[in-house]
Amino acid sequence: MTEGNFVDYVKAFVASGNGGKGSVHLHREKYITKGGPDGGDGGRGGHVIIRGNSNLWTLVTYKFKKHFKAGHGAHGSKNRSTGADGEDIYMDVPLGTVVRDTLTNAILFEITENGEERIVAQGGMGGRGNWHFKTATNQTPRYAQPGIPGEERQITLELKVLADVGLVGFPNAGKSTLLSVMTSAKPKIADYEFTTLKPNLGIVEYRDYQSFVMADIPGIIEGAAEGKGLGHYFLRHIERNATLLFLIPADSNDISKEYKILLDELRRYNSELLDKNRIVAISKCDMLDDELMGEMKAILDHDLDVPYLFISSVAQKGIQDLKDLLWKLLNE
Repeated sequence: MTEGNFVDYVKAFVASGNGGKGSVHLHREKYITKGGPDGGDGGRGGHVIIRGNSNLWTLVTYKFKKHFKAGHGAHGSKNRSTGADGEDIYMDVPLGTVVRDTLTNAILFEITENGEERIVAQGGMGGRGNWHFKTATNQTPRYAQPGIPGEERQITLELKVLADVGLVGFPNAGKSTLLSVMTSAKPKIADYEFTTLKPNLGIVEYRDYQSFVMADIPGIIEGAAEGKGLGHYFLRHIERNATLLFLIPADSNDISKEYKILLDELRRYNSELLDKNRIVAISKCDMLDDELMGEMKAILDHDLDVPYLFISSVAQKGIQDLKDLLWKLLNE
């Protein structure tokens, strides 16, 4: 999927259908001159329904089409005939989509299962026909109920990527390179910061035809929780990852300090992120000799409280060990 086709935030206008009017009709038939009221009910207005679809990975469908209106219910007619219900409108979205009310920013619901359906705009009820209102003292009511108007609402669709492993790190830490090595994904790779502007997904093939999903999240900078850099744009995607893989280059001035900065940004955004499994991968280890690597291990053993390992995406060092460790954490 190209970067331009990955859309994870859209706004839309939805309107459900109006209910049909109830009928005011008095039965007339040969030999039955006073058959009484027999006006039927109006049909229900169509719903606007959000539906989960596991085959979708993006909200690109709604990048340009932003107005969705369901059909109106038909009016009732004679012989107690109920009008047809209005046509429902279905909006298929990827799993992990959060639906908000745009005006209040309140979360309406979240779609997490394939085929899950939630009504975002309820169709209006049809009005009752005049045959409902006949009584012993009012045998020929000449009135019926109007249909109830449908709802109109502005909604925001916000996709949070569903992945088993999320790559977390500063810009230019080698996250896209690692994703390209471990999966068949082809993310944009270049020697400058913020190369990745959209999350990239890839399938990591493991032993015995098993696999898991890895997501490359755009780089974090200090102050991201306050909106610096790409701000909340990427942090929300980390909420749906089961395990967080912190990627820090071996030429960093202070690996432990960088890890703590990244961890603090996650805590300030959402403290629940600290409950996820975490691994630290020291990338670009092909630049290190054995003596320097030994010195770094002595420091990291003291400073880090999570598993860590040295890898090199270019030299293919430690990649299989990383897969083994990730698979172990994902299946604990």
